Amino acid sequence: METAVVIGLSAVVAAIQEAEAVVLTVRSRNPADDGAASLPFGPFDPEGHRTFELALRAFVTQQTRFRLGYVEQLYTFGDRGRDAPVADMGDQSPARVISVGYLALAPAMPDTGAPDSEWQPFSRFFPWEDWRDGRPAALAAIGAALGRWAAGVEERMARARLLFALDGAPWNEERVLERYELIYEAGLVQEAARDRGEPAASASDELAAALGQPMVSDHRRILATALSRLRGKLKYRPVVFELMPEAFTLSALQRAVEAIAGVPLHKQNFRRALERAELVKGLGRVDTDTGGRPAELFRFRREILGARPVSGLSLPLLRE
Repeated sequence: METAVVIGLSAVVAAIQEAEAVVLTVRSRNPADDGAASLPFGPFDPEGHRTFELALRAFVTQQTRFRLGYVEQLYTFGDRGRDAPVADMGDQSPARVISVGYLALAPAMPDTGAPDSEWQPFSRFFPWEDWRDGRPAALAAIGAALGRWAAGVEERMARARLLFALDGAPWNEERVLERYELIYEAGLVQEAARDRGEPAASASDELAAALGQPMVSDHRRILATALSRLRGKLKYRPVVFELMPEAFTLSALQRAVEAIAGVPLHKQNFRRALERAELVKGLGRVDTDTGGRPAELFRFRREILGARPVSGLSLPLLRE
């Protein structure tokens, strides 16, 4: 008996809203999902779609009324059982779903007007990832729960310490996916019980809030993959400028980088690094809507992309 295989396309569309990193989601139409958030998603039609990317752009526009700009392929997700339950695939009920994830960046976050779409903060799904105001409160509850899970198993405890910065271990902001996969393995997130066909484990209100909101299928894993990729790319490609308007202040640029990386940056060192990289140019005019002292406006020197190799931005942490 042949196994039916469907290629699904999912999009992580990221933007910056008032110094917060946000993602475009759609509300699941499956009653079993109880209105859980989903990424824009749909099946690839080899007869009707010329390319994956064109199909993805069409899905996103159809589901959210939003037209994508910058897009790059993220990862292919094909593990058996990863699609349980399957995200809404229309009339198709495949035995196996291979999902190709994409990362899309938007310089503006318009109101799409689509009734089932919504821009939501990344922190709603990953409360433990935002260190801009210090160590997140969510880590206390998660650390205690991981301690109970890892009790007597040193390998488990070592991973928990390393990934969640427990017992004085340093924080590595890029390991978003590994952190999510660990709490999934530990059975803490709702998706783990759902995928195993088990009732969700009872959790205190504090732990439930610390674990963030679940998503349909494996969309939270895809979202964690995208955030890991984006945080890593900040350092070796000028990708943050795809999230900025044509004209911006340096303070707005720093807040955008901090929102993505989830860590506070040293203002003077950030600006020195930006000056050395020669990535921005002053426009000779100021922004008077800052709520304080007028700030000079800059633009990204996009013309240098074809002239020389261009790196990303240095992330001088505030503690440094």
